[in-house]
Amino acid sequence: MNKITLLTLSTPVILLGACTRAVGPGAMVRDRAQYSESLNDSWKDQTLLNIVKLRYADPPTFVDIGSIVASYTLQQSANVGGTIQSPNGSAVLGAAGSFSNSPTITYTPLTGAKFIQSLMTPLPPASVFFAIQSGFPADVILFASVSSINGLRNQETTFQGIIPADPDFHRVRHLMRKIQLSGAVRIYVKQDEKKETTSLMSFRTEEISPETLADIRELRRLLHLNPDAHEFKLVYAPISSSDAEVAVITRSVLSLMRTMSAQVEVPDEDLTAHRAFSGLEQAQGETKDLLRLIRIHSSKSRPPNAFVTVFYRGVYFWIDDSDLASKEMFSLMVLFFTLADTGERENLPLITIPAK
Repeated sequence: MNKITLLTLSTPVILLGACTRAVGPGAMVRDRAQYSESLNDSWKDQTLLNIVKLRYADPPTFVDIGSIVASYTLQQSANVGGTIQSPNGSAVLGAAGSFSNSPTITYTPLTGAKFIQSLMTPLPPASVFFAIQSGFPADVILFASVSSINGLRNQETTFQGIIPADPDFHRVRHLMRKIQLSGAVRIYVKQDEKKETTSLMSFRTEEISPETLADIRELRRLLHLNPDAHEFKLVYAPISSSDAEVAVITRSVLSLMRTMSAQVEVPDEDLTAHRAFSGLEQAQGETKDLLRLIRIHSSKSRPPNAFVTVFYRGVYFWIDDSDLASKEMFSLMVLFFTLADTGERENLPLITIPAK
């Protein structure tokens, strides 16, 4: 009699583990971080490209991200079949699955009123000083975003050349930075009897060092402020109407970008052929009073260590990753875009994503 051997088969449970982890709550952390990084890199590239384009008298173009919708589809199946026989056994196993990711991204060009509001409208003086109150360096903020303060003019850049700043303007911003570090300056909003809001700046005089008191007195003198007043009203104006006002003319984002564009290093052949207007390099040969706001390099080959790089007219333009001052100034552009956007938010369309 033949001996019969029976083979026992265990039914497998096949799960597409990797695909399962790619959707649902597990995907939120990964997707949010990756989309955030991509948005950040996109804004950096777009901003630098437009700064470079302004050096070549090429009009800037901005495209905003309207919305990002990521739709996932996961399908999985498994099957098992087998034949048991003696003395040999055989089995057939099978699995099938599919995974798809279909993101939808909408782009909105900045045109018309949105362009004017975001790029051409001067920054609100209160927002500029609130940025200082929030801890951003006062000397950097004032140098980048202010054209004049109580009649003292900042360095200005035009297509015809660069105008040096009033010496007292640089002294004012350095004093503001020292007073800021001491904690003696305060920016706040106050309502009057008519429920109208006013932005104010004040200097604390109690429990501060004699050196800070001397800095505050010098700052009051340079700005022609009342030495005994405790509050000063922030207004948008070329000059103050009283010794209790701080009159500020702020720059627009587009004006700041034009200032930065004059400091882009461009190939000599482009300057010789008049494809790009003269910048800071030529102006510094005429006067030593000009200060650099940002340093943007250019090269024919792609730089190995760059904070941001764009390719334009056959040349790479970039900011060195070790240049902290230029990186800080460039990163402020994102802040200034936010400060310039003071209008009401538009109602975005409601999007329903079906679950599959």
